[in-house]
Amino acid sequence: MGFDPAWLGPLGRGLILTLEITATCIVVGIVFGIILALGRVYGGRAVSILCSLYIQFFRGTPLLVQLLMIYYGLPSWGITLSPFLSGILALGLNTAAYQAEYLRGAIQAVEAGQLLAARSVGMTKLQAIRHIILPQAFRLVIPSWSNELILMLKYSSIVFSVTLLDLMGAAKRIVSANFAYTQVFLVVAAFYLALVFIITQLLRLLERRVRIPGLGTNAERP
Repeated sequence: MGFDPAWLGPLGRGLILTLEITATCIVVGIVFGIILALGRVYGGRAVSILCSLYIQFFRGTPLLVQLLMIYYGLPSWGITLSPFLSGILALGLNTAAYQAEYLRGAIQAVEAGQLLAARSVGMTKLQAIRHIILPQAFRLVIPSWSNELILMLKYSSIVFSVTLLDLMGAAKRIVSANFAYTQVFLVVAAFYLALVFIITQLLRLLERRVRIPGLGTNAERP
């Protein structure tokens, strides 16, 4: 059996859902990642420990387990979320842990004397972090953060396990009816390869435009 062009419709809709999930969970991860990174670097001992425990939990347990805990486990506590919200929450909380570590490394790569200099000219600590430290850290973190974006694009494929018809979910539905495993999954792989290539090129362009000469960070996701 060859590839049926009619399959492109559901695969295209699945691709759009994959992009929506990836973009949303990355935004969630950025917000929580900033909070966690600042807590680890500038929070007190108790705050730093709590942030570290969060990070260790989400980095130390499988993403699929986290998704299933949210989708199937929360209802036992009276909290029922839709498959879409469950996927966003699981992926967002997971990537927040990794983004927090990338951003922490970037913050610590900024020369500590800059914070002291900002305080000496009358800035509060919060103002110095917001206007001096974070803008540089955001530029430094792009190389490692770009890896996380690509990984989240690929990891989003697990949401089919909670009935979402993302790109992988749409492919699974097609092959369950037609058994055209090779044809369908080759097309799915091509979609992912094209997306990764486009994202990589855009991020390289962004990195070159905002690069700070002489500074860098080598944080990587294991």
